[in-house]
Amino acid sequence: MSIDVQQPRPLGLVGSHVQIAGTAGGAFEAQFNYRIHEGHDEVVGGFMAGDGVGGHGQFQVSVDVSGAAFALDRLFVEVFWVSPKDGEELDKIIVPVVYGPRIVPGYRVYQEYTIKPGDTLFAIAAHYYGNGNLYTRLVRANPHVITNPNVIHPGDVIRIPQS
Repeated sequence: MSIDVQQPRPLGLVGSHVQIAGTAGGAFEAQFNYRIHEGHDEVVGGFMAGDGVGGHGQFQVSVDVSGAAFALDRLFVEVFWVSPKDGEELDKIIVPVVYGPRIVPGYRVYQEYTIKPGDTLFAIAAHYYGNGNLYTRLVRANPHVITNPNVIHPGDVIRIPQS
């Protein structure tokens, strides 16, 4: 059996309801499992996928993680199936994501912002959050773009988490 997770994307910014979608199958119908965790807490569940004749079917699952006691802003979304023979987790796909509610209390959405010449993360944070010292929110929400908070590049697009 195989699994292709198309959502969330690696290092995507997610909220309290994580959307997991893709294709899975290779059997008449099969039970697949998901686990969303960060090492301190986890949310688990399952879903059925397949097309009824041994092919692949699309799946989409909305997982409410608002009750989890996540301590970190980096989560891992895992999708896999369990071997009936020995319980081994097979064909596991792991997608690292950024958990917005740990960055901005009450996180709902993000706004995209294109870096302009002369911009600083401090100034951007001051504009959007009213406090330049909250620039670390921007760093945490954009690990795929910001590797050094002292160096940003015009034309880069960053996510600004909003509550």
